[in-house]
Amino acid sequence: MKKIVFGIAMSASLMLSAQIDFRSTRYGITGGATYSRVSNAHNPSGARYSVYGGLLAVIPIDSSDQFYIQPELEYLGAGESGKDKNAKNSPDYNAIYGNSYISVPIYFKGFFSEAESEFFAMAGPKFNFLIGQTIKNAPQRYTVEGQVINGELVHGKAASFNFALGFGLGYSYKRKLELTGRYDLGLSNTYPGLMKDPNLAKKKSEQVLSVGLSYIFD
Repeated sequence: MKKIVFGIAMSASLMLSAQIDFRSTRYGITGGATYSRVSNAHNPSGARYSVYGGLLAVIPIDSSDQFYIQPELEYLGAGESGKDKNAKNSPDYNAIYGNSYISVPIYFKGFFSEAESEFFAMAGPKFNFLIGQTIKNAPQRYTVEGQVINGELVHGKAASFNFALGFGLGYSYKRKLELTGRYDLGLSNTYPGLMKDPNLAKKKSEQVLSVGLSYIFD
């Protein structure tokens, strides 16, 4: 919780101190593919592939055409699967633990120069709100060394809110068409219900890698 409060406070502080020019705001669309995993959750544990997509705004915060605030509103598919390469013969190999979010990242974006076509980097907090969870082909009981956890079916109910820090690197063609690679580091507990067993009492952190395209309108 302290990290979440700190992230919100930092975002607000930077936005208030910046020379924001809302009149020059440009809008765009964004979308791409995601690769996600959740640490310390299910066993076997592997990657899940999904998509993201939504809207963005590019807001100048200086007069040099180099620095911006870029808030976004997007659908984000994340979670994990049972496709661990070392567990191909496991009955749980085809399990899917899919999490769907409405994600609100607020990136601070900087271009490496004032050139019209240029590389850029960005970083900022991401606020993810769960809108759906899909569990397929999962075992009827989640076990640790053959023992049922408290006799319950505990695949794990995903938390309704997920906080992460997002980092990105990309290239912009004429400040209109942009290719971006992103990494989201989850800081909150994705599956608090799986903390019941002392052998599993480690934070279930969700990480997401994504690659996508954005188009920014004039």
